[in-house]
Amino acid sequence: MDFEYSDKVKALSAQLTEFMDAYVYPIEKERDRFHADPANAWKRWHGTEGIKAKAKDAGLWNLFLPHEYGAFSPGLTNLEYAPLAEIMGRVIGASEYFNCAAPDSGNMEVLARYGTPEQQEQWLTPLMAGEIRSSYVMTEPAVASSDATNIETSIVRDGDEYVINGRKWWISSACDPNTKLFIVLGRTPDDSRSKHQQHSMILVPRDTPGIEIVRPLDVLGTYHSPTGHAEVSFTNVRVPAANMVLGEGRGFEIAQGRLGPGRIHHCMRVIGQAQRALEYMARRVNERVAFGRKLADQGSIRQEVALSFCEVEQARLLTLKAADAMDRYGNKAAKDLIAAIKVVAPRMAQTVTDRAIQVHGGIGLSKDFPVASAFINARYVRLTDGPDEVHLAQLGKLKIAQLSALPVR
Repeated sequence: MDFEYSDKVKALSAQLTEFMDAYVYPIEKERDRFHADPANAWKRWHGTEGIKAKAKDAGLWNLFLPHEYGAFSPGLTNLEYAPLAEIMGRVIGASEYFNCAAPDSGNMEVLARYGTPEQQEQWLTPLMAGEIRSSYVMTEPAVASSDATNIETSIVRDGDEYVINGRKWWISSACDPNTKLFIVLGRTPDDSRSKHQQHSMILVPRDTPGIEIVRPLDVLGTYHSPTGHAEVSFTNVRVPAANMVLGEGRGFEIAQGRLGPGRIHHCMRVIGQAQRALEYMARRVNERVAFGRKLADQGSIRQEVALSFCEVEQARLLTLKAADAMDRYGNKAAKDLIAAIKVVAPRMAQTVTDRAIQVHGGIGLSKDFPVASAFINARYVRLTDGPDEVHLAQLGKLKIAQLSALPVR
């Protein structure tokens, strides 16, 4: 077992850190102020494309795409990408500068793995170039979508077209003016197939008639402009039959291929935010004096810092183990570790960022420091790509079966 990163990863980590120092941290507050201004709702900050161009020129581009995707990939394994995702994740939203942001990263994996050459040329090429953005359209307001077999949006064949009807919500990037593609999960019923072969994924251009953005949805009072999350309706939306991905009834198969890497990418990013919060906490307690003593001299404060360090390290190591298992054995074989870290990392980040807020006092609740935004982010990541309860239920079932089958010793 080798706990050292390879020379390639060390070099990329150093290059990425230098890039963040030069171009990302200095503009973080300016960008956030721009997006917090209601007058700029759903507008893109003017500096985004310039930073993306610099990242592309530096070769810090599409780092997320696993090596098995051939010509589309920069050649990194999941384990090699993990520390890079953590560095990018330290600033919420910074992954877009490197074309590594969700939901685009998962959508690019879908197109790279399952798309036809024509679908790849039309959509994957501009996504890989960072020219457009995309949305993954799954969750619905009328059903408990953590059980994806409940999804009701209909995708019905009509000659050389499919007709889509339904209502979706929590659709990330739907409000972004650069979003041009929706990948929609819907129901294509067929009594001859099993329950998990009743759904399909289809490519829907954002400007197709019949699509309506019903409303943006806030996350704890924040709209996350310019990407945002939205409720979207589909009324007799027609797209060519060639837009079907892989074939009817293959939706869950595609979703599992997409969600494994996506879940672990979320974990990598929140670990970066927790690590940054820990650094802010350490600086704050070393600078502030209360009742004649530095906060850092208080035993209870030292314990908070120590516990936070332990918890960040534990989550990081579990994430690296999961990434390594994905590389060695595949996403399906690593599903227990993926489920475990998807529960552990956001909970850890929520706890650590909460402690950081507390030691900052009232100002910790503001945007003067990044810890409050990191807390909010950690809280909603506990729901993205499946809530904790679903992962725990599946993981518990799997481990009961595996561990109860072991010989008694």
